[in-house]
Amino acid sequence: MKPLYREGFSRVEGLGGPLLFVRGISRPAYGELVTVESAGGVRSGQILQIQGDISVIQVFEGTMGLSRGGVTVWLERDVLKIPVGESLIGRVFDGRGAPLDGRPADFAEDFLPVNGAPINPVRRSSPDTFVETGISALDLMNTLVRGQKLPVFSGAGLPANELAVQIVRGSRIPGSDEPFLVVFAAMGITRREAQYFLDSFRKSGALRNGVFFLNLAGESTVERLLTPRAALTAAEYFAFTKGYNVLVVMTDMLAYCDALREVGAAREEIPGRRGYPGYMYSDLAELYERAGCIAGIPGSVTQIPIITMPDDDMTHPVVDLSGYITEGQIVLDRRLRERGVYPPIDVLPCLSRLMNKGIGRGKTFPEHRALADQMYASYARAREVERMRLIVGDDGLSPVERIYLEFGSLFEKRFLAQGQARRSLAESEKAAWECLKILPREELFKLPEVYVVENAGYPSSEEGP
Repeated sequence: MKPLYREGFSRVEGLGGPLLFVRGISRPAYGELVTVESAGGVRSGQILQIQGDISVIQVFEGTMGLSRGGVTVWLERDVLKIPVGESLIGRVFDGRGAPLDGRPADFAEDFLPVNGAPINPVRRSSPDTFVETGISALDLMNTLVRGQKLPVFSGAGLPANELAVQIVRGSRIPGSDEPFLVVFAAMGITRREAQYFLDSFRKSGALRNGVFFLNLAGESTVERLLTPRAALTAAEYFAFTKGYNVLVVMTDMLAYCDALREVGAAREEIPGRRGYPGYMYSDLAELYERAGCIAGIPGSVTQIPIITMPDDDMTHPVVDLSGYITEGQIVLDRRLRERGVYPPIDVLPCLSRLMNKGIGRGKTFPEHRALADQMYASYARAREVERMRLIVGDDGLSPVERIYLEFGSLFEKRFLAQGQARRSLAESEKAAWECLKILPREELFKLPEVYVVENAGYPSSEEGP
């Protein structure tokens, strides 16, 4: 409900970037909406910080063209909310929830604050449901679980966007006919990238089963900070009010954190690592921890944040902190990309911390964990032999080591390089065995003998050689 009257304040002390510094605001509140009125028109903003008698206001449209004189700030006595409702599905919005698809904004069933409501830890349930993405490196070796937050770390120029589209297109919960409802948040992307996403989702049908929030590179920095919050608010509404299983893809979290750094510099904050604000960890945690499941509610929020690694550096603060907060990582590798492998997922540094909760008897297949461990061990050995060959040459390798070289090549070409095709878990298991069965029997030491005999064609130990 709008207030019966609004209070206006005109003592502007300064401007910096997207920020406006106003003195003497009566009873300001953090996150409160304001209207900024000047001779050039009307803009909107919210109170970002309160420092004594000075309120720091972030202006959504930026402060360009404003001056200290002739500006009035009107308090709205409300926080930023986005409209939600079933009619959001199939729509495209900007970072503040305003329609970009030319259709009217007549979809509101409710209005919810973009900061969301924290999930009561007591009511959280542990994610334990297998999500089949159709990608072998994920489904078999780094399983995604419903309600998990699993980021993708990608170097510049690597096909993270293509992988995101493939995950959106292929993700299913086995045994359920209901696809995931997709909530997509893009921050700081180019128009070309935005068109690629929209065209890809339209072609796959995901556009009809999703909600899309787009913030382009040339648009407001402040809006970039609002985009993932608006998207997650919509996701929580569909998951915990309507009972949908929601898959949230957020790209690129590096652009989000760069916007956070820009606002921090305008506020003249003491910088932390590489100029990023010291509170970036808690800010990212506010976003990532909005994934999960609630006991007694059928819906869930599963997150796939995509993070670009500057100079392929996994120690970069945004990458490093995201790895601490989330439940694993999927790493794209430039070496595999150069070899023509798609998706170029380097499984060795990858990890899904919740994998064991979503696999095994009654969920996938009984030997899932053992098969994944064997694939990891064998590929790690193949990579080790590959490095050794650079020193000793082919003549210095043993016959078994030469077989491991062959396994490494087959693993990349047959198992990893599946292209855009979707594989079922059974097909991923079959591809894994096509690679493993070239190894000597004694090298398959992590697998049960019965399982090896059944899939590799070796005779059992009771039958002899």
